[in-house]
Amino acid sequence: MSPFARPIVPIALAVAAVVAGGLWLFWPGGEPCDPRVPGTDHAPADVAGGGNAVLSGKLVAGPGQPAPLDGAWPEFRGPGRTGISADPTPLARTWAAGGPRALWSVEVGEGYGGAAIAGGRVYLLDYDREQKRSALRCLSLADGREIWRYAYPLSLKRNHGMTRTVPTVAGDRVIALDSKCNVACVDAATGELRWGASLVSDYGATIPAWYAGQCPLIDGDRVILAPGGHDALLVAVDLATGKPVWKTPNPREWKMTHTSIASAEIAGRKMYVYCGTGGVIGVDAATGATLWETTDWKISIATVPSPVVLSGGRIFLSGGYNAGSVLLQIAEAGGKFTARTAYRLPPETFGATQHTPASLDAHLFGIRPNGHFVCLDEQGKLVWSSGSGGQFGLGPFLIAPGLIYALNDSGTLSLFEASTAKFNLLARAQVLTGRESWGPMALAAGRLIVRDLTKVVCLDVAAH
Repeated sequence: MSPFARPIVPIALAVAAVVAGGLWLFWPGGEPCDPRVPGTDHAPADVAGGGNAVLSGKLVAGPGQPAPLDGAWPEFRGPGRTGISADPTPLARTWAAGGPRALWSVEVGEGYGGAAIAGGRVYLLDYDREQKRSALRCLSLADGREIWRYAYPLSLKRNHGMTRTVPTVAGDRVIALDSKCNVACVDAATGELRWGASLVSDYGATIPAWYAGQCPLIDGDRVILAPGGHDALLVAVDLATGKPVWKTPNPREWKMTHTSIASAEIAGRKMYVYCGTGGVIGVDAATGATLWETTDWKISIATVPSPVVLSGGRIFLSGGYNAGSVLLQIAEAGGKFTARTAYRLPPETFGATQHTPASLDAHLFGIRPNGHFVCLDEQGKLVWSSGSGGQFGLGPFLIAPGLIYALNDSGTLSLFEASTAKFNLLARAQVLTGRESWGPMALAAGRLIVRDLTKVVCLDVAAH
C-alpha cells in the first residue's frame, strides 16, 4: 500500500497497502461496503494510459523550508524496505490523554499514497482532482508548508482512491510512480525534472485494476521497476538519465501487480524478487536475467503485500482474498537456482490483505484478515495475537526500537511493545478523524507521518 491498493467494494487496500498501499481505495458515498472484485466497482474506462505526461509538467515553488532535523524514511517501508526504523531519537512509551501532539496537517487528494522523509523534507505523491493533475509535492518536515510541487496533467477518476504509491529518495534524486504508471525523476532539493518515462508506452505495461501501487526501488545508480509488459517483466534504468540498462524477458506475459520489488542476496548472488500476476520471479541484479521462478504463489484478484526476505534463502509471501501465506525456499546448486514451497499457511493463521509483514528477531509481525495484529515464528506458528486488545482492519504499521505503531481504519493509533513474547499495549489515541486510514506511515526524527483518505498529519512521538 503502498503500496496500496486493497480492492474492496462499497467498505473494507489501499493499496498496502499500502502499498502499498500495497504495497502496499475509494467508493462514492460513505456507506460501509463488502470486499470487492475487479469489475464490480465500475473502474474508469480510461486507464489505458500511454504517452509521457510527466514531460509536460510545471514546477511551482512554495514558501516552505527544509527542517533542520536528521533522520530519514526515504522510501516505501523505510530504510531497506524492512518496515523497521533504526532512528536513534528517543520515543515516548506513553502519551497524554489526547494522544501525541499534532505538529501540522495538510489536506490532500483522495488516496492512500504514503510519505517519504529525507533532508528535513517530506515527499508525497498527490492528485488535484479539480485541476486533473498529478502532483509530486515536497513539504517541510518542520511545519508542513510546501517547498515545491511538480505537477502534470493526468486524467483519473474516483477508483477507490487516486494515489497509493510512495516516492523513493536517494541522494539528490526523487523517483515517483503515479497511478497510471508514469515515472518522474526530479531533483530532491529543487523539484526540477531530470527525466520522465511511461511504463505503458515504453515497456507495454498494463495498469492494474484500482491503479498502480508499485513503489520504485533505487539501488545505487539504477532504478528498478516492474512494468510487467510485453517488452519487460522487470527493468533497470539509469538513475541519472532514465535510459534502460537491462530488461528481464517476459515470455509468459505476467502483468504488473500492486506489490513492490524486494532486494535479496541468496547464495552470494544479489537478486530482485517480484510477484507478478502469474507467479514469483528472482532476477539477477547485474543483468536482469531470470534466476528462478515459481507459479506456486499467485492471487487472481490482487497481489498487494511485497515479498519479505528472510535469512537462509527464504522468502515469505502473504496476501488477502483467502490466499493465506507461503514460505519459499530458494536454493542454489551448480550455479542454478530453484524455488520450492517450504510451507503454506491458511488465511486464518496468517494472510496480509494490504500491508507487508515485518521480520524482526526471527519473528514475523503483521495484520491478518480478521484484523488482529499477530506475531508468528518463522515456521509459521502463532506466538501471540492482539485479540480483544485491538482490531486493526486494513491499517498500516511500522516498527521502531522496542515499539510498534499501528493505525486502524478509522484513525486510531496504537502503541505496543515490539515483543516476541506477548501483546502489550502501551497507549492508544484517535489521531485522524477521517476514514480509510490506510496509507503507509513514515517515521523520522521523532515525527510520525500518518494519513487518512484526505488528510496528512505529522505527530510528535519523541520522548520529552
